[in-house]
Amino acid sequence: MSVRIVTDSASDILPGEYPGLVVLPLSVSFGEDVYSDGVDLTHRRFYELLVEEEELPKTGQVNPYAFSQAFEEAYAAGDEVVCITLSSKLSGTNQSALTAAAGAKVVVRVVDSLNVCVGERVLVEYALRLVSEGRSAVEIADELVAVREQVSVVALLDTLEYLRRGGRIGAAAAGVGALLSIKPVISIDGGAVKILGKARGSKNGRNLLSEQVEKAGGIDFGMPVALAYAGLTDTLLRKYIDDSRAIWAPGFPDGRLPVHTVGATIGTHVGPGAIALAFFRA
Repeated sequence: MSVRIVTDSASDILPGEYPGLVVLPLSVSFGEDVYSDGVDLTHRRFYELLVEEEELPKTGQVNPYAFSQAFEEAYAAGDEVVCITLSSKLSGTNQSALTAAAGAKVVVRVVDSLNVCVGERVLVEYALRLVSEGRSAVEIADELVAVREQVSVVALLDTLEYLRRGGRIGAAAAGVGALLSIKPVISIDGGAVKILGKARGSKNGRNLLSEQVEKAGGIDFGMPVALAYAGLTDTLLRKYIDDSRAIWAPGFPDGRLPVHTVGATIGTHVGPGAIALAFFRA
């Protein structure tokens, strides 16, 4: 019996990116227009709308029915399931998966990634590796739970504007931040968003990212690694990569790092220009 991996679009893995991987979309609403993340709303189009629209979009969790359908399809194919969701502290999607799993005819192991975006992605990529090694659903789920605390995610925001628009900070703080060119650095800690520090200017912000990698003890290049950018251009991420070649050279001597795009789930709150990286601590 083979194992099927199911995840949600908060991982920013696009449908069809990995053969056999099932990616269930969260919903994204711009006013009365509702889209399926990554299905009929590309990451690029999302940022175009984000800039064009006056109000921030709203994201909706994957519902139990969508998970039930995915589990039923796995049952019909004779597959066991490992379902990896974004952090239960950030969305009700994990609870939807648990609800669907309780009534499933097939073996389903639901794993709370305690992460999102590239942090969720690297855990899914590791799960796919375990599938290729012939592990069972129980073995894969247990291993993911054992290693998920080793995942480090750090991100540099280019603007405070979207945190202000989402009510995360006040207008005065956002105004001062913009005036002083403050770039906050955030992480996911215990499944929730945590501010690690604030840098004056993009270059200092990129340096702070590198400091966080060193503080984490370095990168385990034997495990999945992911970098991502939010918006329509990867300029800031490329500058970070150029600034931090010494960190990445041991794992990627050819300089070809795994770069992806940030989708709607996190992009709604950080806005364009943010960059993020995820890795397993060495």
